[in-house]
Amino acid sequence: MPPVAATFAAIDIGSNSCRLKIARVVAHRLKTLHEDREVTRLGTSVFDTGLVSPDAMAVTLRALKRFQRAVQAHGVEQIRVVATSAMRDARNAQAFVSWAKAETGWTIEIISGLEEGRLIHRGVMTNEPGTSGRVILVDVGGGSCEITLSEHQRIKETVSLPLGAVRLTQEFIPTDPATEEGLARMKQFIGRELRRAHRRIQPENVPLVIATSGTAAALAEAHTVLVKPEAAMPTAGTRSKGSAAKATAKVPIKSAKSVTGRSVAARVATAAGEVEITTTHQVRRLATKLRKMTMLERAAVPGIGPKRAEIIVAGAFVYAELLEAFALPGFRYSDLGLRDGILAQMLAEQDDRATVHQQFEQERWESVLATARRYGVNLKTAEPVKAHAEQLFRDLAPLHKLPPEYENWLAAAAMLSDTGKFLNHQGHHRHAQYIISSSEIYGYTQPQRTIISAIARYLGKTRPQPEDRAMRNIPAHHHANVQRSVVLLRLAIALNQDRASDVLRVTARVYPKRILLELEPGRTGAELELWSLRKEADYFREVFGRELFVTLA
Repeated sequence: MPPVAATFAAIDIGSNSCRLKIARVVAHRLKTLHEDREVTRLGTSVFDTGLVSPDAMAVTLRALKRFQRAVQAHGVEQIRVVATSAMRDARNAQAFVSWAKAETGWTIEIISGLEEGRLIHRGVMTNEPGTSGRVILVDVGGGSCEITLSEHQRIKETVSLPLGAVRLTQEFIPTDPATEEGLARMKQFIGRELRRAHRRIQPENVPLVIATSGTAAALAEAHTVLVKPEAAMPTAGTRSKGSAAKATAKVPIKSAKSVTGRSVAARVATAAGEVEITTTHQVRRLATKLRKMTMLERAAVPGIGPKRAEIIVAGAFVYAELLEAFALPGFRYSDLGLRDGILAQMLAEQDDRATVHQQFEQERWESVLATARRYGVNLKTAEPVKAHAEQLFRDLAPLHKLPPEYENWLAAAAMLSDTGKFLNHQGHHRHAQYIISSSEIYGYTQPQRTIISAIARYLGKTRPQPEDRAMRNIPAHHHANVQRSVVLLRLAIALNQDRASDVLRVTARVYPKRILLELEPGRTGAELELWSLRKEADYFREVFGRELFVTLA
């Protein structure tokens, strides 16, 4: 495990705003140092024309440059920049990625809706109390809405719907006030998308809904002013004082945030040992009131402000329709979200003593196994290949000198190398490369999946070449690492020739001019494995510059 970077930064380039969060590692946990946010409306033109406008690009880039100054001032050692719905949809997304790279040096990673939901889940579960049972997470952003069902802090299902507040406003209610026809069409569209989500999420008997992002924050604060307070509903695992929970905050709350980012109302409720719930009835009444108000009236409501006033009606209706359609009691707002999930994953990848590390590794590996099962991989035959690949990685470390993260990537490639047979046995290595690089495998970024897919690609007669499709999107400094990993996986496969249960034991010895593999024969001998391993000797010498000798122990 490499040394833990002292300071991380996460940037979320959303459809409505850009957000920055900087945190320092203290005692294997993250301590927030700085947060920033800028409304950029990157998605407005995308949802209308399919293109990010030059003006939106320029505004977003100015925000990124401001973030860059903060990153430099705090001595950030590792940064991850992700973009979400607007960039997923924009036909000219790569133009903006290239421009940002040229101006800041940062590589923007465009993540899928499912990966966005997974990261939000990780951010909330790592830091939010009372999330050990069945929980639904809802994040209504500018371009999309991520809904996640969690049980015991593990994802059961995630869906990403095109129900972002900017997107819906642009398409259905662009005028102020909104027309009855536009509202009706928007509600119909929301209902259709929610019915599709309901079949997958199955939200019955969920006692707690946690809502994240700016729309939820605005609604949670605005309802204390616009809607007569009702008794807050106690959440599972939370005791109320007396026979009933206290009502939600009864006084107007200013939109200023505390140091942690929570609204004052949420902070007071937490200090009192209670959970503040914005009920479904309150959200419906709030959506109705906001729809009747002018833009200026909405802008004056605490928690909303002028920028949010433009899109809050659409966001309020998404929450109202969702809570009613899923028969949920209401939501609890959390200021945690995508940025926190990014930071948690960065910590997990770097610090094996962090609490989140084990959770992350387990979640990531379960996703690998789920992908393998989806494409019909026989896990009983794949597991020994994985085990031998990991052993060779460790035993031959003085030879291959691969970065530590390649051990996990090599293991993933071993488990997924047969996925291509789902499409066709002929040329299945090419198909495996396509499946792995295109699949949603939680916990792996697109560049990481590309490397894993390349390792699984070259297990037949072909050898990695820089101009190959599988290698084209991999940075040049990783090419030699991929080739070395391919050799290790080929050896692991050679050690498992049609063995269902009679797995060989192997001992690897590293000498200055040669590598010796000693096999302990199983019940059925080891002749086929000896032959298969010796066939790899030429390629082994080509890559590592040493002779490979294989003998029986």
